[in-house]
Amino acid sequence: MAEQAVETGGLAAAPPERRLSAMGTGVRARQGGAPAGRFVGRGRELKALRADIVRAGLDTLSGRKTPRSRVLLIAGRPGSGRTALAEELVTRLAGEYPDGVVRARLTGVDGEPVPTERTARALLTALGAPVPAGAGEDELTEALRGALDGRRVVLLYDDAAGAEQVDPLLPDESACLVVAVSRGPLTGVPDVRPCTLGGLDVAAAVDLLEGYAGPTRITCDPVAAACVVEECGGQPAALVLVGGWLAARPKMSVVDVAKRLRELAPAEGHEGVGGRPLGRAFRLAYESLPQTPARLLRLLALAPAGLVDAHTTSALAGCSVSAAQAALEEFTAQGFLRAEPAEVSAGAGTRSCEPPAPQYRVPGCLAPMLRAALYERERPAEVELARARMLERTVRQLHSCRAITETGDLATRKRIAELPRPLRFPTREAAEEWLLARLPSLLAAARLAVEDGRLDTLARRLVSALTRALTAHLGAERAAPELYGLHQLVLDVAQRCEMPLEKGAALLNLGDLDARAGRTTEALDRYREALRAARESGDPYATSRSLESIAAAHQELGDWQRAADWYRRGLELRLTRGELADEARLYGRLGAVYTYAGEWGDALRSWRAAAAACRRLRDQPGHARALSEAARVQEYAGRPQEALRTCLEAVECARQAGDIRLQAAVRLRLADTLERLGDRPAADLHRAEAERLLEAAPAGSGAAGPEAAGDPLPGAAGAPIAGGGGIAGLAGTTDAKAARNRSRNRSHDRAENRAQDRPEDGQGQQARRAAYEISSGSRKD
Repeated sequence: MAEQAVETGGLAAAPPERRLSAMGTGVRARQGGAPAGRFVGRGRELKALRADIVRAGLDTLSGRKTPRSRVLLIAGRPGSGRTALAEELVTRLAGEYPDGVVRARLTGVDGEPVPTERTARALLTALGAPVPAGAGEDELTEALRGALDGRRVVLLYDDAAGAEQVDPLLPDESACLVVAVSRGPLTGVPDVRPCTLGGLDVAAAVDLLEGYAGPTRITCDPVAAACVVEECGGQPAALVLVGGWLAARPKMSVVDVAKRLRELAPAEGHEGVGGRPLGRAFRLAYESLPQTPARLLRLLALAPAGLVDAHTTSALAGCSVSAAQAALEEFTAQGFLRAEPAEVSAGAGTRSCEPPAPQYRVPGCLAPMLRAALYERERPAEVELARARMLERTVRQLHSCRAITETGDLATRKRIAELPRPLRFPTREAAEEWLLARLPSLLAAARLAVEDGRLDTLARRLVSALTRALTAHLGAERAAPELYGLHQLVLDVAQRCEMPLEKGAALLNLGDLDARAGRTTEALDRYREALRAARESGDPYATSRSLESIAAAHQELGDWQRAADWYRRGLELRLTRGELADEARLYGRLGAVYTYAGEWGDALRSWRAAAAACRRLRDQPGHARALSEAARVQEYAGRPQEALRTCLEAVECARQAGDIRLQAAVRLRLADTLERLGDRPAADLHRAEAERLLEAAPAGSGAAGPEAAGDPLPGAAGAPIAGGGGIAGLAGTTDAKAARNRSRNRSHDRAENRAQDRPEDGQGQQARRAAYEISSGSRKD
């Protein structure tokens, strides 16, 4: 969502996680930037648009129900006030659409169309709908249509490049309304009549000019004011620049500005972009600036997503933050920038004591002219240096944003104290608000840095810092859609720079996100490619991590034999390195897979090996859990007496470990075993003791149930790559517990069917029941 913006209107009360991708990106556009939301003119156009909403469409005339929402189109050149008219329209319509207003920009500040999947993802987030990480365009647009079913929402699609952008985003809900803004007609979208904008009428244009220049000079010379309006073609953006120029020069008359505009007019047949009214107004205002402000204004063309604040401006120009803030306010007064509304910049609502720092936007109609001036006046080396300063400042802000979440660490507090005061955040809430408000520009900065290719080191640091900050403040689950895109950027850099370790880390993290979204086959392909990269880099940790991830993917797919084979490969690598804790964990993984497969002998050997490794590690809780699992396998194998002895040993280990909830879980397992042996009174005694332990256990001391004894050695097959420096240290996104639960649920039917194929003797019935219970997670462990 780098070059696009999404803003919610009626959804403003939604929690921040529901509007993650929408924070701080919307803009309450005004007619040419008129002060304080002042809207002038366009009464006829507003009336026509309102009438078009209730106009009978072609489907209605043919007797069919309208299959899609009504689409209104406002067409005009950039600078004609088309976005401001759309904003005024949806503001007046908001009361008729109780489910809110959602806005999205479909063209970036660089003039390139925003990918449809990125827009759909941001719209889903703004609507509070789930956004699957890494989903494709078709899946996302289908999810968007589903999220809009039964709602009355206004969708404002600003600066659409063509019908191919708008059509996939149209809801099937006829109660919704789409307002599209484009340069021309959207051929291909049926039943759309464009409202084409020209210049403002003279009275409205003079009113707008007066709002910036002040009433005295305009009232004293209405003829000259009308001449200025004629020279500007009635275009609001041009009139704003001229009004700002007059406001900065109180001694100049309206006649003077009309004369200057005529002097800037090119000869007939040589108009070009700079000869159009907006181009002439821009030249008048820009060329009148002193050298230093003019250079600073040019450099704002480098701002990601066209969003700037005092820190970005300070880094680009190499000036102080206070001087940058003063310059931004002056540029806003002169019409070069638009101030972002404070309620949007604040994100989900100001929870911190201090007000959010203001943000400003470079108008889309001025961005091409600023870029042209930048590359015409600045040397390439200066442009690259300014961009590097901006990225470096952003990295430092992100480090500070993440560090505020770790203030419990003394070293971290010391590092925060050493930061310059403008880079510090007073509270964690303030840092999170800053992150959400700046997220569109931060993501845009990451994409632009990677695409540039000349600042790969900074790009890697920026992506890493942004990933860590998002994970620290939002958690891996909420930030997953953004993290997926960031890991893809990491992969691009790693492939371009031929960095196999970083490539493997990115592939592993992408695979984890694919696995979480249920795309296990795609995740398996990424894990295999990550294994090749890890072997190429010679990193043993990345290699073992890849092996375990491949095994976990096969386990998720129910391919127990391949899962066991890959776990064994990972185990062999750990054995050669003497990593005892990982050995214990992998023995546990093997035991679980063999249990799912019904291979009781191999399962029992694996659990016993896990118990032995835990014993050598002096890990009493792990030892007790492994013994508990071994007892369960012995029950499946029809050896209840051995299961009873193993359960008693597990109870003793749990008691020595001092883990009350673990003791309760193991006693429940023992009670089940005693009940199967026919000793119901003893079973009741152990259940009663387990209940007493659970009542005595302090809150939050652990979890009884399947997770306490069902997976005794939770592994890190889905853990992120750590260490290695650079982007190899990106925070991972795997939820191992969720993956294990999905695996159990999906294996339920297969396990039960295998048990049904066995003879229905006592041992077969016991195996069937046990397989059902472990696969469904229904046991009272």
